[in-house]
Amino acid sequence: MKKNALLAAALSLGTVTVALAEEAKSDWTITGNAGLYSDYRFRGFTQTGYKPAFQGGFDVAHASGFYVGNWNSNVEGGNLFRGASLEMDLYGGYKYALGPVTMDAGLLHYAYPSSNKNGQKALKQTEIYLGAAYDIFTAKFSYGLTNFFGAGDGTSTNTKGNYYLDLGVAKDLGNGWGVNGHYGYQYVKNGKDVGLVADNVSDYRIGATKDLSGWVVGASLVGTSKKDFALTNSGKDGGKTGIVLSLSKTF
Repeated sequence: MKKNALLAAALSLGTVTVALAEEAKSDWTITGNAGLYSDYRFRGFTQTGYKPAFQGGFDVAHASGFYVGNWNSNVEGGNLFRGASLEMDLYGGYKYALGPVTMDAGLLHYAYPSSNKNGQKALKQTEIYLGAAYDIFTAKFSYGLTNFFGAGDGTSTNTKGNYYLDLGVAKDLGNGWGVNGHYGYQYVKNGKDVGLVADNVSDYRIGATKDLSGWVVGASLVGTSKKDFALTNSGKDGGKTGIVLSLSKTF
């Protein structure tokens, strides 16, 4: 009887141990994403010279709300990115509930490996951000701690303190269909002094998506208020109004 009791106790303890282990594992979530896009638009402006981009990354999140992640995309390269052909984003933050609103605060670093060729300073941008999501609406404010993507590097002009406001809406229509919209406002301190046509510019996006068994097909109309605020390597306006098609998956 004592052996049976000990065996039962051991089995019970083993069950509890397994349950605790499974509960501990569930505190962490790892997700990945990948997508193919007809053009990489960043804040309304092409980063690939109006050519396709392959993008992907991953996120590691804890049940407490803390998370870290990485996201990558090819870019046009050449002089525009100081020789780099890859954008690598690293970020981390904390999400928490404030009543019905989900808040999100964190830090994001844009890196461009191999962008320091020919003795140039490596291209980068580091931002802190604060976001909020309520129902179908989102808002996010990003503040630049560095020169705006290298604008002003090597000169006495400082473009730190640049900021970007991102307002969005996304509605699930059912049966895999969805619609979304976005408005953004970019301010660059001393932008004109470093060769930009203005210190500010706005962008917009209106799109629709369709979920096909986990694969999401999308189409968006993208435009900007100042098409020549950013240029391509060939000197063309980088903010032309156009359609961006996409195929993406989260796993």
